[in-house]
Amino acid sequence: MATLMGAAFLHTATAAPIDPVEAIAALANSAPMLTADEGLFLMGTARASHEPFSFDLQYDDTEQPQRRVWLNQFEIDRDEVSLGEYLLWLRQQQRHLSEELRKLIDHVTTIHAMQPETLTRWPALYVTWSEASDFCRTQGKRLPTEAEWEKAARGDSGNLFPWGQRPPTPALAMFGQYHAHEIPIVASVESGEEGRSPYGLHHMAGNAAEWVEDWFGIDYYATMPDRNPHGPATGRYKVVRGGSWKSTPALLRTATRGGASPDRRAATIGFRCARSAQ
Repeated sequence: MATLMGAAFLHTATAAPIDPVEAIAALANSAPMLTADEGLFLMGTARASHEPFSFDLQYDDTEQPQRRVWLNQFEIDRDEVSLGEYLLWLRQQQRHLSEELRKLIDHVTTIHAMQPETLTRWPALYVTWSEASDFCRTQGKRLPTEAEWEKAARGDSGNLFPWGQRPPTPALAMFGQYHAHEIPIVASVESGEEGRSPYGLHHMAGNAAEWVEDWFGIDYYATMPDRNPHGPATGRYKVVRGGSWKSTPALLRTATRGGASPDRRAATIGFRCARSAQ
């Protein structure tokens, strides 16, 4: 009996530790999709203030002129795609985990003792535009167009921020954070009830900035069609919207636009998916 107990103890003591990536993926949960009805909404910014530090002042000229745009009905994820969902997808698709994401997971689990239960609800980060697009398509979805993203963030009447006109606060959004080693300071994707958009979406400002489908066009708002715009045919950068955990308040405005190279991996960029109504 002692020999058997000793063997059992030896087997337990020498068992391989659980890979944190596998543990995070095993806890993945998907979020519901919410519906934005067809109709018109205000896209972009009309210069309403000459005060240099007013949020009513456009961030740059690329968000002008303000247009009234028609969109068909669409559905969009309530939450940003979680790290757990993304890691599970990589495993199912037999895709390689990027070096950046592996280093981040190793660091926060060993140095900061973060548990899989926490990390699985982080937004997916260090994801290229192509990976985000592929993820959505394997779910029967797609990345939202820039116009769809903006309508889902601000509603029909042009909210300055997802929650309305009030300036951002820590209760409304995760922003203005800093870490010397680019360790994300993020909230769970399903959190953020107080800062929800008019359609009920979480973290449309801050937490993770988000890839959308469109190429970035500097003057696109002046030339886009009035119905269901899909962005320029080509470009150098893909549009990124919403601001991140590092952003200043101005970058959290629902009209503020940004762009990044499609192959960029960043600690600040994630995504959510959408689909056209059936």
